[in-house]
Amino acid sequence: MNFEAKKQALQKIAQEVESCQRCPLHKRANRGVPGEGNPDARIMFIGEGPGYHEDQKGIPFCGAAGRILDELLQLIKLERKEVFIGNVVKHRPPENRDPLPLEIEACRSWLDEQIEIIKPEMIVTLGRFSLGKFFPEARISRVHGQPQKIKFQGREIILVPMYHPAAGLRRGEILEDLKKDFLALANLLTTPKTIEPSREQLTLV
Repeated sequence: MNFEAKKQALQKIAQEVESCQRCPLHKRANRGVPGEGNPDARIMFIGEGPGYHEDQKGIPFCGAAGRILDELLQLIKLERKEVFIGNVVKHRPPENRDPLPLEIEACRSWLDEQIEIIKPEMIVTLGRFSLGKFFPEARISRVHGQPQKIKFQGREIILVPMYHPAAGLRRGEILEDLKKDFLALANLLTTPKTIEPSREQLTLV
């Protein structure tokens, strides 16, 4: 699939997300937030779900946590237009509560389709809910910054778990961990073949 075909396929998903009624989240949301970025991105960032500002604009990570993410990207000389940014749920949970399992499941196919279209070399999970998509039992405090090769949709992908940028707003030590993990990510982009397959040998479909 070439760049234009990928772009059109992602736009189709975005349109479908806007009218999606698979779970109750759409009833109180202003906008769907399908995700945005480069259809040919080497890196895909996956967060949790839209917050207030994202719900207003339909753009992922455009509030305070988004400013942290932008700063982290600048730290490793990347721009938003070079990556793709999405979430495990596409409509805002009320009062920014945690997404429920049924809501995550309702949005699962959208995210899976985006991964299949973009075919990123690397997925960076931001927070425990996106990490849970791939490693349900893992604890973010133990595995953050530790890249692993996994199988997903029949392809080998490097998965890098990280804290959610919003956690960096609340705790300075987590922000420092995020900076360290992002700097390591920059090195990983130049030497991806040095990563060993996951010890759990997960095959995800």
